[in-house]
Amino acid sequence: MSRVVFFDLDGTLADRQSALSDAVTSLCRSRALSADAEQWLRTALAERATADDFARLQKAFGLKVSAADLWQEYVDLMAAAVTCRPGVLEGLARLRADSWTIGVITNGASDIQRAKLAGTGLAPLVDGVAASGDLEIRKPDRRLFELGATRCGVSLADGGWMVGDNPTGDIGGGHQAGLRTIWLRGRPWPDGLPAAHHVVDDVTDAINILLNETE
Repeated sequence: MSRVVFFDLDGTLADRQSALSDAVTSLCRSRALSADAEQWLRTALAERATADDFARLQKAFGLKVSAADLWQEYVDLMAAAVTCRPGVLEGLARLRADSWTIGVITNGASDIQRAKLAGTGLAPLVDGVAASGDLEIRKPDRRLFELGATRCGVSLADGGWMVGDNPTGDIGGGHQAGLRTIWLRGRPWPDGLPAAHHVVDDVTDAINILLNETE
């Protein structure tokens, strides 16, 4: 088995939810947005955020500030607010020391996902990144996994692992890409989806499984 592992970002390596709440609160205070606008924004960004969301916000509430400025401020605030636990960073460093190639395959706009990687300290520990905004496709599309492999300098044909919290995107997508999978338990499991090879409660448990992998 190739010593290659791809990780999801949001909800797996990084805590998006708490960062989202902090970033939206800060943005709304900075721009003096109404309570209605803040609630609209929290709903719109609950699963993912794109520049188009801020264009719709700007139009819906007749804001004078440009959508581009709102988006850039949000990206900067998310990069400052998002966190990755020290134990996760240490685990990834151990994988690299053990000659693993590490990739990130993530749904989301390219600029904000890369800003999160930089802000959390994850960027230096990752060999390649594929964000859905790079190709305007989303997991579980195999092409995003192929892009991640290419950017890591590896081939999906050689196998590897996918670790993530989203059953369909991460585990289903990983299976379709020919990867072994580790699911970070939490979201409901869809009917008919093949089981993950391992199920864990914390991403550090997944890293330990990989470090102990001998096949």
